[in-house]
Amino acid sequence: MADSVIPPDDPARALVHARPDDPALPHVAVAGGTYTILVAGEQTAGRYCLIDMRVPPGGGPPPHRHDFEEMFTVLDGAVEFTFRGERIVARAGETVNIPANAPHFFRNSSDEPVRMLCMCTPAGQDEFFLRVGDRVDGPTTPAPKLDEAQRNERGERAGRLAAEYRTEMLIP
Repeated sequence: MADSVIPPDDPARALVHARPDDPALPHVAVAGGTYTILVAGEQTAGRYCLIDMRVPPGGGPPPHRHDFEEMFTVLDGAVEFTFRGERIVARAGETVNIPANAPHFFRNSSDEPVRMLCMCTPAGQDEFFLRVGDRVDGPTTPAPKLDEAQRNERGERAGRLAAEYRTEMLIP
């Protein structure tokens, strides 16, 4: 039998079974929403991360771009994506893939909350969110109300850390 081109199993890596309401998972308020890190990069040898995003009406990040792929699957609601200046609306059951390096952002422009899964490959965005956001108790915990100084501090922190996480903020 010929040697396999697939490396041997790595028994040091474990099965990951994520439950979005698990209080042990990291839940973080970012860009007006509450994000739960379902599968962290450290659990996938850096190959990808999976984030459960709950985005309230009006929530979403500022324009940005990064050198990794980002894929969103809308579970509930509808969210408006702006990709290279063009807007599309993705509804429950639909998936949007943002190619690496492309300018984009999303906004919940509806009156209802949006829930979507976000996969980033390779991983790293999970760590970025944990460093720029505010830890919260659970996936349905609303983001804390921030005053203008606190919002500015979070924005400045994101700007300082962006390059470390292969991201460029495109704020005019």
